[in-house]
Amino acid sequence: MLRLVPLLLFALTACATHPPRPTAPDASAAAGPVHERVLANGLKVIVKEDHRAPVVVSQIWYKVGSSYEHDGITGISHVLEHMMFKGTKRHPGGEFSHIVAENGGRENAFTGRDYTAYFQTLAKDRLAISFELEADRMRGLLLDPEEFAKEVQVVMEERRMRTEDNPQALTGEHFQAVAYLTSPYHWPIIGWMNDLEHLTVDDLRAWYDMWYRPNNATVVVVGDVDPEEVFALAEKYYGPLKAAPIPEVKPRREAAQRGERRVTVRAPARLPYVIMGWKAPALGRADADWEPYAMEVLAAVLDGGLSARLETELVRARRIAASIGTGYDLYTPRREVLTIAGTPAPGHSVDDLVAAVEAQIERLKTEPVASHELARVKAQVVAGKVYERDSMFYQAMQIGMMETLGYGWRVLDEYLERIEAVTPEQIQAVARKYLVRERRTVAVLEPQSTARTGDAR
Repeated sequence: MLRLVPLLLFALTACATHPPRPTAPDASAAAGPVHERVLANGLKVIVKEDHRAPVVVSQIWYKVGSSYEHDGITGISHVLEHMMFKGTKRHPGGEFSHIVAENGGRENAFTGRDYTAYFQTLAKDRLAISFELEADRMRGLLLDPEEFAKEVQVVMEERRMRTEDNPQALTGEHFQAVAYLTSPYHWPIIGWMNDLEHLTVDDLRAWYDMWYRPNNATVVVVGDVDPEEVFALAEKYYGPLKAAPIPEVKPRREAAQRGERRVTVRAPARLPYVIMGWKAPALGRADADWEPYAMEVLAAVLDGGLSARLETELVRARRIAASIGTGYDLYTPRREVLTIAGTPAPGHSVDDLVAAVEAQIERLKTEPVASHELARVKAQVVAGKVYERDSMFYQAMQIGMMETLGYGWRVLDEYLERIEAVTPEQIQAVARKYLVRERRTVAVLEPQSTARTGDAR
């Protein structure tokens, strides 16, 4: 489940439940067969048929993101994403986007902690255009020093606008840096400003040569296509590209947390804001395989729409919170954090809001979720996933993400059944085990009316 509260804007830089099934779109129409093939150079190609419209979504996923970086070059994956649109010998700067638009398509890209992805949506008879363009820039990027100098300034300004001049995002960045000490999730996807200021085009070229290889990429195509024709196009355009050794990535796992962590951010802002987060299990990194799914349902109990507990009780009934939301992603290769972030309502303090959230957490530990509430929450979670499957783009995105994160796309088929199997006792169990103060990090924004100071940040 994807709830994009302000904190979760750090998860991507760019530019996302059983009765009653009939209330959601018919998933069967989108549930076409999936075909996959690995080319001789190691490129994986996955095709999902969806014949509802004469359209195709083409995405290419590289197994590299901010978590692959190290001190001194943070933000390099995102800067490279920008530079991928700046031209090759065959297609000079700006021509990539012009060709896609000229053919009636849309394109963009995004960088995450564990991947970088590029995508186009086109008429089905234009798929070859996507393949030719992407194959060309996989190994043919020019990386002109002048273009780099301009583009890194664009990224720095993006950082100023999205983070440094956004008090909630700034608080989220501090939260992340304190919640993660030894994990590469410690630094932001967009990078630290000091690293961006000292990044060089040679750094970028080395990064590009290291990771942008066919044997470190997955191509996902969803739409009104014939799989064998797609594989033939992949062989034609991607097949000639040569594989190369990919560096082994060290585990760099987060050290065990041994007590609550707190950080205060003082910045120009109109309202206070608080983020509370607990280290939580992710798929493949839990003591029991049902725990991440129980945590997914727990998050929905708290924040699954207007009828969920936080909205109903803290926003509308008691008016302690002006806004509040949760964030949790069970598909995280490293340790995940379940977050609750919100703004106190007028007349209430951050402490009031924290206490109210703590009471809701305690209720989860002491009272089993009632059967009627659990049924409603599961229906909402399932419906959300079904709606995602109604979109060709999100079908491709889910497949590409699962492959790149190392789970494999077949894990998606388990989701609905695993969610429906979650019991009230399991929700209680993960609440008692993981939502404890020793695993908690709290970040508080204290609004300042004067100019911001370096010491406060």
